[in-house]
Amino acid sequence: MNALELADVSVRINQAQILHGVSFTAPKNQVTALLGRNGVGKSSTLKAIMSLYSPTGSIKLNGTELIGTPTHAIAASGVAYVPEDREIFATLSVKENLSLASRSKISSEKMSRVFEIFPDLSTRQEQRAGTLSGGQQQMLSLSRALLNDNQILLVDEPTKGLAPKLVTEVADALAEVAKRETMILVEQNLALVKRIAQKIVVMDQGKIIFEGAPEKLSDSVWVQSVLGVSNRGKHS
Repeated sequence: MNALELADVSVRINQAQILHGVSFTAPKNQVTALLGRNGVGKSSTLKAIMSLYSPTGSIKLNGTELIGTPTHAIAASGVAYVPEDREIFATLSVKENLSLASRSKISSEKMSRVFEIFPDLSTRQEQRAGTLSGGQQQMLSLSRALLNDNQILLVDEPTKGLAPKLVTEVADALAEVAKRETMILVEQNLALVKRIAQKIVVMDQGKIIFEGAPEKLSDSVWVQSVLGVSNRGKHS
C-alpha cells in the first residue's frame, strides 16, 4: 500500500517550468528518499505536495486527491512538513514552539515520545529557540511535526549546513523517527539515506529518472553520474 501517489505532477512558476510530469509512490511505513543534484526540483516537489505551489496532475494521500486542497487542510489531514530552513519561532521558547505546532491538546504520551527521541530539548523547554544550536533547532523542527498524528512526514534536507557531530545526532534521531513514521526524505547525506531508506527516487531537471531500491547507491559510478556526489555519504 502506498501512503502517497504522485502522477504527472507539474509546476510552473511565472515563465519557468519547475516540475515536468513527476510520478512516483511513497509506500506506507517506509522511508522514501528523494535524491538529486541541487536545483532539480526536490524541494519544489515537497512544496507541491503541501500546495505551497499550484501543481497540476494528481497527488493522492491514501487514495484521496490533494490537488486543489488548501495547505492548512493538507496539514490537518496528516501531512507533516519539515522545511529546509526549519522555520522555528526564534523569540519563543522550545515549549511555546511545541505548543503552537500541536493541532490538539498535547498529550503527555506524545510529549514523552518527543523527549525520548530528542532528550536535548527536554532540558531546554524554557530556552528561546533562537539560541539553540543548528542541530537542536532541527530537532525542534522535527519535534513539532511529531506531536501530531501523521499519515506521512515530509523532511527537507535535515542535515544541511550542520557540523559533522550535529549531523550524527540528527541522523540518529531520524533513524528513530523512521521506525514509526512514513517519510519522504530529501537528503544529500548518502550514509543517512542508506541507513534509513527502503526506497530511492532520483530527480534530474524536474523529472524522475530512477525509482527503486537503495542498493543502487552501492554503484559509485552511477551515484557520481546522477547525483554529483561521492559515495561516502558526504555533502557535495
